[in-house]
Amino acid sequence: MPFNEWRISARFWLVAVTFTCLSACGDGDTGQSVDLKSLTGTIKIDGSSTVYLVTEAVAEEFQKASRVKVTVGISGTGGGMKKFCRGEIDIADASRPILKAEIEAARKNGIQYIELPVCFDALTVAVNPSNPLNSIKVSELKKMWEPDAQGKVSRWNQVNSAWQDAELILYGAGTDSGTFDYFTEAVVGKAKSSRGDYGANEDDNVIVQGISGNKNALGYLPFAYYTSNKGKLKALAVEWEKSGIGPIEPNLENVLAGKYNPLSRPLFIYVNRKAADRPEVKAFVEFYLAHASELATEVKYLPLPAAAYEMGRERFQKLQTGTGFGGEPEIGLPVEEILKREPRS
Repeated sequence: MPFNEWRISARFWLVAVTFTCLSACGDGDTGQSVDLKSLTGTIKIDGSSTVYLVTEAVAEEFQKASRVKVTVGISGTGGGMKKFCRGEIDIADASRPILKAEIEAARKNGIQYIELPVCFDALTVAVNPSNPLNSIKVSELKKMWEPDAQGKVSRWNQVNSAWQDAELILYGAGTDSGTFDYFTEAVVGKAKSSRGDYGANEDDNVIVQGISGNKNALGYLPFAYYTSNKGKLKALAVEWEKSGIGPIEPNLENVLAGKYNPLSRPLFIYVNRKAADRPEVKAFVEFYLAHASELATEVKYLPLPAAAYEMGRERFQKLQTGTGFGGEPEIGLPVEEILKREPRS
């Protein structure tokens, strides 16, 4: 699938840091139209370890303001979606859009869902700090990670003759991870198309340990996990030859400027439509959208444009079900365009 560069509007991003409450009445600064302290019950969430950082931060704040118990698991986007499509959880964290097979599984089980982008990530390629490399091309990443590399590309200088003659040790997301789907689509050109002989794990902390513990290692992981471990990892600037603008550092400023391609991506939550009728779930999602900007920033992700949050709130208030992607991965679409699409089940 051809890539499209992010067309992020700086005009929108400049006003994305703060936004007003959903209602003039409510519980202090929560942005709620109900008294959160009156709410009880349990909300079950599972899925992406990438989105976990934001959702867990939201859950902690929401539980301080209410009597609701919120459980947040980390089984990977694919694992969380399996539970979600069986009706076992109320909300799924996802680091990529819902896929066709998941749409069919949800339909088969009578599960309707509301798709809500919540923030942006700069997927980061990292090496051990002792590695002399400072940048890498997308074509070089493809040479490392494509299926044909398995059993063949095992040393750094096989990728680039100017690089060290040393064993190439790779770490990355497990196959149930949305990060795996996104990285393979962006770098190799087809989702789930990857060599299999690498250190795979759904837990990004394990990937951090792998890269930091081996001087010849390279891996990919969400930006927030890199920033929390800067002393253990070195992030590489990524050059997407198609863009013609040279190596770009994986930082939030470059994502904001629309330069860090093709590894910028939106992150999502999927809300079970039936669960959204429960007052505690409704209040939690409203709380999430009202505080996602500040809490995403706190965990080192990039907030969506203010206009995108407003469209997300409107979508949730109208209980619009379906997806703006139709089960197909699309690299590089601005979130405003996604939200403007009529959701399809």
